[in-house]
Amino acid sequence: MLYIRASSLSTGTFLILSFIFTITSSFAVALLLKKNPAAAGSGIPQAKAAYWKDLGYIPLKTVVIKFIAGIISVGGGASLGREGPTIFLGSGIASWLSGLTGTAKRQRRAALATGASAGLAAAFNTPLAAITFCIEELINDLNTRYLGRVVLASLFGALTVYAMVGKQPSFTLPNVTSEYWLTYVLIPLVALFSSLLGVIFQKSILRIRPKTKKSKLYPGWLSPCVGGVLTWIIGSAVFLSTGKIGIFGLGYNDLSDSLVNGTVWWIAGILLAGKLVATVISYAFGGCGGIFSPTLFIGGMCGALISGLASLWLPATASDHVILSTIGMSACLGAVIRAPLTSTLIVFEMTHQFEIVPGLMLSAVVSQLVGHLAGKHNLYDALLLQDGHELLKIKPPRDLQSWQNVPVSHIMCSKPVVADSLEPEKLGSILASTPYKRFPFIQENKIAGLLTRESIELALSSGGQPQIAEVCITDINSTVKEAADRFMHSPHGFLVITDSTKTTPAGILTLHDLLRAQASVAE
Repeated sequence: MLYIRASSLSTGTFLILSFIFTITSSFAVALLLKKNPAAAGSGIPQAKAAYWKDLGYIPLKTVVIKFIAGIISVGGGASLGREGPTIFLGSGIASWLSGLTGTAKRQRRAALATGASAGLAAAFNTPLAAITFCIEELINDLNTRYLGRVVLASLFGALTVYAMVGKQPSFTLPNVTSEYWLTYVLIPLVALFSSLLGVIFQKSILRIRPKTKKSKLYPGWLSPCVGGVLTWIIGSAVFLSTGKIGIFGLGYNDLSDSLVNGTVWWIAGILLAGKLVATVISYAFGGCGGIFSPTLFIGGMCGALISGLASLWLPATASDHVILSTIGMSACLGAVIRAPLTSTLIVFEMTHQFEIVPGLMLSAVVSQLVGHLAGKHNLYDALLLQDGHELLKIKPPRDLQSWQNVPVSHIMCSKPVVADSLEPEKLGSILASTPYKRFPFIQENKIAGLLTRESIELALSSGGQPQIAEVCITDINSTVKEAADRFMHSPHGFLVITDSTKTTPAGILTLHDLLRAQASVAE
């Protein structure tokens, strides 16, 4: 809204005001993220990690900072979307509220999923897409027992929007009717190029993001400010050349105008390139916002570009332009998030145009094909991998046999507390600093046995040496099933996992670890 009002003023005034908006908001976001770095980014990868690794628990502090930073970032002109922070906000608030009702931290998955569904339904007024997104991306299981709750939460999210904003879709379009067969010939072409743009978008973020974190040109916490300056430069250049402000913020005004009134092909090309580069920069430099809106914008402009070029030779109508633009929106989003049902339904619900549904379905097929050929993971999973998460802990196997064949290294504790001396001072220090009851005993870099808390306390009180118990060992290449079998021979319910030498400890596994991991899969 700030940029829309500023754009009605003189060019010089707009450039000055937009610079002030961008720099001020970027600096405020940088200060907030300095206090809580976990609040950076989209929020969807973090919600996904919380669902699987923390069983639904999200700290309220992160939610609050994410909410404030998201408003400032997107409202201040960062080329990012609102859906990521909204989904994270819904997930976090639901997780916190379930805690107020007495639900344990490790039993909040249902709350997180329902909050995410309500958040997305409210962000775009798209309840069906909210349901499919939770199933396809967050829960990753069509048979989830949380489905009823997710549907109900999505309904309440949509009803809230109806009550406060109204029932109108995100884009109010004239009735779309096309009988020109060449339009449907162009649909695969638009879907292909939009999907390729989605792939470029994803790979660019993944390539630039680690470099910004390691840069020595400026303090790391100032990254959002650097991204803000670069975004302002791109947005200002696009404004001077086209008179459009779609690079700043969501860009929905320019996208809506393009869908309703059409866009000159070269303007669509400039907006496409500018939005792609600006969003990559905003996200890679640590901005706080989502990628749904930018990818919808990029895909929409790709469709408008191809439609505009085609109209130079073909008798395309306004309806043909709308169809090709919406196909681009769905394909670009689908290639990035790899959720075909969501990418199809969200564009349909944002436009309420039945005529485009067959084309959206075809674009979903093309986008999934292009996305999977370009790489194994969607953007969210790739970001989790880049941040050091193990995907087997985020997306565990869905059947017993696959679960039993998972390497034990994926569920073990890789940083165990070990005892390497029997000196009373060192043993006392271990007891004072940790609450654990069993400790691997290492002698000459080899596993010599197991010390229990009880034996150490007895030795310290009597002045003798603690008794060294026998310990069960399995190597790091063992499967979960083999490790579970080894527990049958462990009187202490404790395994030491060795490295390839089978003498040096690489980690430990307790019965609690095993049962917790199994419970994570079962839910």
